[in-house]
Amino acid sequence: MVLLSALIAHDLIRTFGTRRVLDGVSLTAAPGRRIGLIGENGTGKSTLLRLLAGTDTPDGGTVTRPPDLGYLHQEMPFDPAQTLADVITDALRESRTCLAELDTALAAGRLDDYAVLLERAQQIDAWDADRRADLVLDGLGLVGVPSDRALATLSGGQRGRLALAALLIRRPSALLLDEPTNHLDDAAAAFLEDQLRTLPGAVVLASHDRAFLDAVCTDVLDLDPAVDGPLRYGGGYSAYQDARRAERDRWERRFAEEQEELSALRESVAVTAHQVAHNRPKRDNEKMNYGRTTGRVEGQISRRVRNATRRLDTLTRTQVRKPPPLLRFRPPSLPTTDGLLLTLRHLHIPGRLTLDFLDVTAGDHLLITGANGTGKSTLLAALAGHLPTEAIHRRRALRVALLAQDTTFPDPDLTAMATYERVLGPERAAAVPLRSLGLLSARDAARPVAELSVGQRRRLDLALQLADPPDVLLLDEPTNHLSPTLCDELEEALAKSPGTYVVASHDRWLRTRWPAQTLHLSH
Repeated sequence: MVLLSALIAHDLIRTFGTRRVLDGVSLTAAPGRRIGLIGENGTGKSTLLRLLAGTDTPDGGTVTRPPDLGYLHQEMPFDPAQTLADVITDALRESRTCLAELDTALAAGRLDDYAVLLERAQQIDAWDADRRADLVLDGLGLVGVPSDRALATLSGGQRGRLALAALLIRRPSALLLDEPTNHLDDAAAAFLEDQLRTLPGAVVLASHDRAFLDAVCTDVLDLDPAVDGPLRYGGGYSAYQDARRAERDRWERRFAEEQEELSALRESVAVTAHQVAHNRPKRDNEKMNYGRTTGRVEGQISRRVRNATRRLDTLTRTQVRKPPPLLRFRPPSLPTTDGLLLTLRHLHIPGRLTLDFLDVTAGDHLLITGANGTGKSTLLAALAGHLPTEAIHRRRALRVALLAQDTTFPDPDLTAMATYERVLGPERAAAVPLRSLGLLSARDAARPVAELSVGQRRRLDLALQLADPPDVLLLDEPTNHLSPTLCDELEEALAKSPGTYVVASHDRWLRTRWPAQTLHLSH
């Protein structure tokens, strides 16, 4: 029987400058467990993977890792001058070497060495390695790439898929994956899910792909702020959603109850202390028996003051912190108009898109799907009026806004708040405060735009679109660079809004749950 080692992290701390990204994070990934890391951008998912892999050093804490650990990060780990064949040969090297040494040990009668080598060969499934290589290259869409192609000539998506293929072929005893479904189409993502579910070792992965997390994970570790720090949930993403909602409800109830008790204690201490005050004038009914009762009464009241003060001090020290505000997608109601808003007839943009017919009516929630390169973004740009064409007609004075994939701002040195106010104007920014939309925290709103992550800049752009709502809002891959939790909130808000939306997305979770119309584009 092959015994695999667990991947264990204890009390990890990592600080960058004055910001503590990880604060006492612990994790045990036993063989056969597949743990998904969840959290907002900047909560430390990639940092935790680097610490687990040993490519970064923690400021505190320890990591115990298996000797054979595979790590897929977001940068290409190979020399650009290497070819596809070089990478595959390197991935197969251990299996081929192990089998050759196994034959040599058996022929020489070195039975102890043979037993060790046999266990290793079984662990990495060495006999099936060459067949596995062909299967993986096919499953990840790399069969058509010539084996002598230099990596420098491959697209970014092809290089990412090749790095993933090399790990699956190697079959290490533990895997660390950072956004492994980036650059994968539906078929390749489903293939990867099947491969990971059959691995005997531990897997720890960070992903924004909710469908992937639901299909693969046996556990989810949430790095977002919580009462007792990062929380681990059993099950896939669906189970995490249910448990997260319940945990948030408990946190909010506990905070509210403690704040209510604190308020009552403060009032009790203040009022009771006033009642026992020595300089308080005596009431008429107290004057007759004042000498006999005043000592006893004051003693009782003093004890109540001391007890309340003691409880107040304890609860003030131990009270649960206020739950951070959810970064909710809470759009104001978009203008509601009636009838036909946009019409498209016989649109042809050479090399990019051909579409004969499309009508957008007030209140429509239209999802546009299709493989990469089928023209989803081109269609949105045309509907927004960013591409010159006579094939699209808009109602007079119709306001159309586009949330594009690439978000840029004219003055990145301004803070997010200052940008919001400059674009909208003081009056509109005051009428719809940035904080009311729940898309940026107060800390991030005070940071220069240049320091915001891609996801945070997209939230700012979305806030600008919603604060001055258009008649038609076009959203190009709106879930890109957003945390899974925020994606859930965004989808829920879209479903409930009376506005008119056209959304282009490859997000499998969103597509399978879209409740309204869908337009599928093909090459």
